[in-house]
Amino acid sequence: MRQFVLLAVLGLASLQALAATPGETLAAFHAALHAGDEARAMTLLSPEAVIYEAGHVERSRSEYADHHLANDIAFARATTRRVVRHKERLEGNLAILLDEVETRGAFKGKTINAVGTETAILEKKGDGWVVLHFHWSSRKAK
Repeated sequence: MRQFVLLAVLGLASLQALAATPGETLAAFHAALHAGDEARAMTLLSPEAVIYEAGHVERSRSEYADHHLANDIAFARATTRRVVRHKERLEGNLAILLDEVETRGAFKGKTINAVGTETAILEKKGDGWVVLHFHWSSRKAK
């Protein structure tokens, strides 16, 4: 019975995770990283997600989970991310989101004061959206 209840709760959480606009989905992904919620972050990524970051490539959700997710969570928890500009374009079942962000805090003994860009491509799945692709880049703020 306990397993049934857990499965029901996870099913409802998955439906709720997908019931959002592309912008809300992207914000929910970053909120999950900041909260340290790996499971939530993974529900917002397509299994085929491709992530480009600092010249590295993760070619699937599971590859990202195995390589950079833990570090991205640690970084998100240690810093504050603020979206400076947000642009969104919908084309059928695809959405392209372009964000300019500021990130501040301290991570691994270093002060972080950076500006960055994020390109996200999302795909509509049922009533919600999942991330197909991220491309992140950043530099020190002037």
